[in-house]
Parts: sequence; C-alpha cells; structure tokens
Amino acid sequence: MHKQKLPFIASLLALGAGVVWSFGGITSRLADESDAFQYMVWRSIGIIVVIETMAALQRKPFPTVRAWRSGRVMMYANLGLFLASLCFVYAVKTTTPANAAFLGSLTPLVAVVFARVLGERMSTSTIVALVGGMVGLLITVFSDLEAGSMAGNIAALTASVGFAIYTVCLRTDTARDWSPVLPGYGALMIVVCGAVTIAHGKTLVPPAADLTWALFHGAVIIVVGTVMFNRASKQVPAVPMTVFAQTEMVFVPIWGFIILDLQPKPLTLLGGAIIFASVVGKAWYDAAAGRRNDFTTAPDVPLL
Repeated sequence: MHKQKLPFIASLLALGAGVVWSFGGITSRLADESDAFQYMVWRSIGIIVVIETMAALQRKPFPTVRAWRSGRVMMYANLGLFLASLCFVYAVKTTTPANAAFLGSLTPLVAVVFARVLGERMSTSTIVALVGGMVGLLITVFSDLEAGSMAGNIAALTASVGFAIYTVCLRTDTARDWSPVLPGYGALMIVVCGAVTIAHGKTLVPPAADLTWALFHGAVIIVVGTVMFNRASKQVPAVPMTVFAQTEMVFVPIWGFIILDLQPKPLTLLGGAIIFASVVGKAWYDAAAGRRNDFTTAPDVPLL
C-alpha cells in the first residue's frame, strides 16, 4: 500500500463532470410535456447514437453489445448507472429540486460502504468534506423537506445507491475501457422505459420539443460528462470521485435561477455555498496543496 496526493487535473475533470451533468436538470424540466419514462427512452437513444458513431469511426466493435458480454463487473456498472439515471430524472420530475439534490447527494456516504470492497479508507479531509456537504444540503432543504412526493424522494435515494455502485465498479480496474457502459445502460433503459410507457397506454414519441431536449441531454450532456468522469476515475479513488461529482447538485439550482428564473430561497443559497466550499475545498486541499491522498489504496480487485 502507498500514499499519494490526488492528481490535480483528474480532480478537475471529476468536478467538471458534475457541472456538465447539472445541465440535465434543466433539460429535464424544459421537457414538461413528457414523463420520465418517455424522456429516458429518447435520452438513451441520443447516448447510443453518439457512442456507436464514435466507435465506428475508431473501427471498434459495437460497444452496446460489449457492455453485456464483458463480465459481471461491467454488468453491475450498467445496472448501477441505469438506476442512477432513471431514478434521478424521475425524482427531478416528481419532487422538489432541493429534495432530489439532498437525497441524491447521499452518494458519497453510500460509496464509503461499497468502497470497503476495494480496501479504501477515508481520511480526515474526506470526512470534513462529507460533513460540510451534508450540513449544506440540510440547510438547503430545511424548509422544503415535506414538499416533495414520497415516490420522488425514494427515487432520489435509489439514484445515490446506483451511482455509488457505478463509481466503485470503475475503481475495480482503472485501466479498463468503461465506455461501453453508456450505451449498455442506455439499451436497458430503452427496453424498460419503453415497456412502461406502452403499458401505461402512452406514446413512445413525445412532442418534438421534448424529444429534442431528451436527445441533447443524452448525446451531449451525458456523453461529455461521463467521459470526463471515467477519465478521472483512473486516478481518483471512489469516494472522493463521488464527492467531486456533487458539483452537479450545486449547479442545478444555479442554472434554474439563471435559465428558468427560479428564485432560490436565502437558505438555499447558503446551503449551496457550503456545499460548493466543501467540494472545491477538498479538491484544493488534496490536490493543489499537495496533501496526502484521501485513501490508502489497495491494488485493483474484482467484484465477486
């Protein structure tokens, strides 16, 4: 086992991934004439089209097929990202943004449990960042905790579990190409969400505007953010990765104010400032300041 500081560029990539993903909260809200299942079908189509096109240009075999024929860990990553994506979009559409952010941001705490599989141990800096982030989120949702629907709250909590599973899977083999997970979970999303949509007697083709937002969300926001996250995961351990990615939860209300003219409450601004300070402060402390790594890491190990 060895100690090392977190790489600065990789940490910035993880932070940036959350910022890119945060725009998805806006596109999901703008697509207000379709439900979460209709939206996810077309978002997934956008993902698959882009990833398959990139693979074809590089003369690589079909990544959608490889995602389900590359072992159990890849399959777990597919399922984890499937849960995270579907449940968070459902939460955004059915509960308050504050509640969705609060419960979805439990990912680092869930990742702490899963990261034990990798032999990763938390340091003081991670504990401080997690506590600071949770305090900020509690302040943000203090006055809105009862406003969200129970189904949306449960979905947001499930999203945090799914994303933690996905993150830990990436850490089992940092040299592996995890890009097939995107079209892999996208294909599963199309099958499941398509079946649910048809079962509810709804059309698979929503209004053109909603369809466009969904395609843009998948083809641009998801693909770019996930590529950045996957690159960062090769050098940054699982739990700090999920801490850095919490910038998504910070910027969702910021974009809501700038783009959708949603006026945040003073407590929301205070809580968001605390969260942002916790996340960015940790990145600076562990990377720029050259402090010790967040974990004493063990060699890559397989899951099951």
